[in-house]
Amino acid sequence: MEDRKLNEKESLELISQMIQNTRMKMEEKSGMPLVIWGYVTIFTTIVVWLMVKQTGNHLWNFLWFILPLLGGVFSLLLAKREAKKPSAKTYITSVISNIWLVLGFAGLITSVMAFLVRFPILFVVALLMGIGATLTGAVTKYRPLVLLGGLGIAISFSLLFVRTYDLHMLIFAVDFLLMMVIPGHIMNAASRKRNV
Repeated sequence: MEDRKLNEKESLELISQMIQNTRMKMEEKSGMPLVIWGYVTIFTTIVVWLMVKQTGNHLWNFLWFILPLLGGVFSLLLAKREAKKPSAKTYITSVISNIWLVLGFAGLITSVMAFLVRFPILFVVALLMGIGATLTGAVTKYRPLVLLGGLGIAISFSLLFVRTYDLHMLIFAVDFLLMMVIPGHIMNAASRKRNV
């Protein structure tokens, strides 16, 4: 088959179609990672909060390291299930994967550093994940993710001013509910509705 150059209109139509395909694919496949990581983060936050609250021992903060383990295991199980389904990887899908890979790595390194240097780790993690959600929504032009990710970014800044441990943890958990769990469920519902 011979390659031919696309004119401006055809190029824009092709790009628009790629974005639409990625958005539909994202609704189908990316709702679950958001839900998984959102719920795992909320679960971990509640467990750490309960253990520190009950014992007064801040060594329970090491439980934060179950977050990447649990999220990673559930993500691998999901990826294994999705690998059985035929699909093509688009440029936009690669961009989204790279966004989350970089932000996830930054979040992990920042979390490790928080044990060595004192700084507002929950703020940094919430900010990074809010940026990831917002960028993912912007790249795919998926408005609920842009709006709720942006709200997550805004809420993360409140973590700089709240000093009450209970409220700090509650805000962090609610932030993940808003910027990951809710958009993930919206995507899954849209996908189910479209596939009916």
